[in-house]
Amino acid sequence: MAVIHHTVLKPTKLELLTSWLPSRPWYAGGAGAPELAKAGGFRLDDPQGEVGIEFVVVTDTCGAQPVAYLVPLTYRGAPLDGAEHALVGTMEHGVLGRRWAYDGCHDPVLTAQLHALIEGRIQAQDQNTSDVPDREITRSYTGDGFVPADFTTTATDDREGTELTSPHGTTLRLNRVLRPAPDDTSLLPPHATGHVAGAWHMPDGTSARGLFAVLYTGPRG
Repeated sequence: MAVIHHTVLKPTKLELLTSWLPSRPWYAGGAGAPELAKAGGFRLDDPQGEVGIEFVVVTDTCGAQPVAYLVPLTYRGAPLDGAEHALVGTMEHGVLGRRWAYDGCHDPVLTAQLHALIEGRIQAQDQNTSDVPDREITRSYTGDGFVPADFTTTATDDREGTELTSPHGTTLRLNRVLRPAPDDTSLLPPHATGHVAGAWHMPDGTSARGLFAVLYTGPRG
């Protein structure tokens, strides 16, 4: 179980993301700096208790219309070998000391636990409170058996999200730009094997819900 420390971070997560987001292919803002606000998210536990895993939703109001982004992050007490390209930045944590924050799509601990969530082997955890499940996060899995544990991924960004492909023929797509889903539509796309969905807060105070991640274990058609 991850312990949530309510302490000071320098710089803050929003400060790190303000610098990092404009470098992403899926960033939809303009030339100015993002104007970010925390809008939601959830956490997953690392079975070894070493890596912090957080799925952060932020809204950016710098453009004509607000945009919501999903940013999976991992927090480590030492650099992750071979992941220099995925480093979001470093922070000083009031309890744990220096932490290296990574784009979690490039961290094998996060990708393994996200698969475990989709398959129903673990529960999403509240973003701000220790040992409290997040009931707003829903998931499904219709596959036969589990995805192999040695899920070595290749992450590719496009204008809407990130695709993780494996040697086993499995594809996991994360929607980085979040779209609210109509209430009367199915969140599970055609040919998908599983999904994760959740809710976030809009700048006007309303709540939106949409698809965070989709798992494919066969042809998409």
